[in-house]
Amino acid sequence: MKKILLLVVFCAAFIEAQDKITYFPDDLNFQPLVANTFEPKLGFLFQTGGNELRLDIGNSVDLFRLVIEDGAIFGIGADLFTYTLLRGETDFHFPVDAVDYLFGLNATYKKDFGDYELGARLRLSHISAHFVDGHYDGTSASWRGGRGPQVYSREFIELIPYYRTGEFRFYAGLAYIFHVDPETLGKDYYETGIEYMSEGVFEGLMSPFAGYDLRITNLDEYKANHSLSVGVKFGKPQGKGFSIYYNYFSGYSIHGEYYDEKKSYSAFGINLDL
Repeated sequence: MKKILLLVVFCAAFIEAQDKITYFPDDLNFQPLVANTFEPKLGFLFQTGGNELRLDIGNSVDLFRLVIEDGAIFGIGADLFTYTLLRGETDFHFPVDAVDYLFGLNATYKKDFGDYELGARLRLSHISAHFVDGHYDGTSASWRGGRGPQVYSREFIELIPYYRTGEFRFYAGLAYIFHVDPETLGKDYYETGIEYMSEGVFEGLMSPFAGYDLRITNLDEYKANHSLSVGVKFGKPQGKGFSIYYNYFSGYSIHGEYYDEKKSYSAFGINLDL
């Protein structure tokens, strides 16, 4: 009898909350971080002074969203990304050197307090990395640079809370990696950043933006990755649109097969925000 009563109470509460639940909303409860590499992107990043470029194919979607009585918004979503490293060659050829996959689930929260907004994102994700045929030199029958494939993967929990006031957002977070290959790598990293996103100029058609992200990774010791992005978004500042931007990166490669290789470059990118 008690189980039946509990079931009735649960069903009544769920029915009452239906008007507060949105399924598959068009936007995201937690807006992607401007300068963070591991965010949903759909576009290209062309390095200057070199022949490398990156192809990002990925998206995040909110599966459902619940408005709580105090006005706070809670959401559950999913992530599925690929980060692909290509080389530019003659005759418009772009051999694929390496590709990384990220997929997982996320929970998000935000609340508007009038003068400011507080929010957070909790991720449970998996990343794996692989060399592709473009990394193999058929002429010499060897891997490029003498660097053969290695097993690289990690599963982690990441928490990033933020504080937004006006057109600025400040954030800081940390992650615990509960499984990683190679096993000699550390099991934590830390992140902080600041970003600016204009509410729009020219009747809201264009939104200039800028962001800086600092990530402290744990390899054989703690090391810093710096990422700076500046650009313009055409469309909704906090929603769908098209972006053109400049990115400067300095630190260790975002691609798992090159995790211990130092990289520093400037690049220009285009991105579709779906």
